[in-house]
Amino acid sequence: MTAQTVAPMTAAELLAMPHNDYRYELVQGELRQMELADRQHGRIAAQIGSCLGAFVATNGLGETYAAGTGFIIDTAPDTVRAPDVSFVARERAEATAEERGFFPGAPDLAVEVISPNDRYSEVEEKMSDWLRAGTQMVVVIDPLQRTAAVYRAPDDIYRLIEGDMLDGGDVVPGWKMALADVF
Repeated sequence: MTAQTVAPMTAAELLAMPHNDYRYELVQGELRQMELADRQHGRIAAQIGSCLGAFVATNGLGETYAAGTGFIIDTAPDTVRAPDVSFVARERAEATAEERGFFPGAPDLAVEVISPNDRYSEVEEKMSDWLRAGTQMVVVIDPLQRTAAVYRAPDDIYRLIEGDMLDGGDVVPGWKMALADVF
């Protein structure tokens, strides 16, 4: 018996898929099904997204995107990831404003909220994918520990506890949010 090989899925095929009760990401051409977020996860992502979005809009810094927005971060085979909250600087957002479908490239800021059913190895894989693709800052929120980890590179990590301030650094200059407000 011969083994059949399945061609990797493309970003275009993922975009054309019918919607159902799941979210999907594409990792090196492999379709990955993701569970819907629970209530706490959704509230935290919305809290960060609304605070970040209001600041970005008021200051004309670019665009923020909600969970489920796909970013093509690699091709041949395609990888499409979707952070819980993201930001793209104005110049990059304007350069691709007319394009439909997934955003071509990585966000400047990606926020990932750990869900109860997430494995830390999967979160680490996503964080590494974001950084490798050019994301300048990845924030990983851990609701269980009430902490955050801010990654600028795999070995450049700043850990925050509930009393600390989360800020956009040079990626979203001037944006700050008390981590206590997230939880």
